[in-house]
Amino acid sequence: MTSPSAVTPVVPVPSAVLQRTQLVMPCLNEEQALPRLLAAVPAEVDVVIADNGSTDRSVQIARAAGATVVTVPQQGYGAAAHGGLLAASAEFVVVMDADGSVDPSDALALVAVVAQGEADLALGRRRPVRRGLIPPQARIGNAAATAVLRHRHGLGVHDIAPVRAARRSNLLDLGVTDRAMGYPVELLDKAGRAGWRVLEFDVDYFPRAAGSVSKVSGTVRGTARTAWGFGRALW
Repeated sequence: MTSPSAVTPVVPVPSAVLQRTQLVMPCLNEEQALPRLLAAVPAEVDVVIADNGSTDRSVQIARAAGATVVTVPQQGYGAAAHGGLLAASAEFVVVMDADGSVDPSDALALVAVVAQGEADLALGRRRPVRRGLIPPQARIGNAAATAVLRHRHGLGVHDIAPVRAARRSNLLDLGVTDRAMGYPVELLDKAGRAGWRVLEFDVDYFPRAAGSVSKVSGTVRGTARTAWGFGRALW
């Protein structure tokens, strides 16, 4: 059985837990966002940047900030996320986008409920800080996919979250195979099939860093590929 949705704030994460946590960020051309993001990560947490073919200064910026950089040649969000998980070694991992839309402290807070044994998977449900940050096509896609997951597995989810926290070994054991945009949907579907306890928490969702374009809904092609990926992951 899965746990119901939770939208209350999570408690601060003890330093001892942060020391057993790595922050994994799939990355493609995020040189504008990375300096601020990496500066906001607590010193106890190692950052793994899964670079998916950046042609800007993302890799140089990440390395200069002390992050571990792994190159993922296969294109796709799922490939980058999976590559980051393989490169990580900590007991707990928090996976989040590298576009500056989520504060690392909010993302890392999710690991507390996993470490305390309250959930197998903690998700960040986006709460935009102002109107218009999530385009209509993204809202529709989210609503459709999460409705299927709620009906099929009883998962209390309302967002195909850009932030998730879990034990690294558990995520790898799920055996998610999608290497494109369907990755997060397949992950949730398989978590539901496995009976995982899944909790969802609100996280502030900010405008992306200047110059950062969504690979999901920022273009017509990206939107179409994402819709196809979501559908393939569920059916």
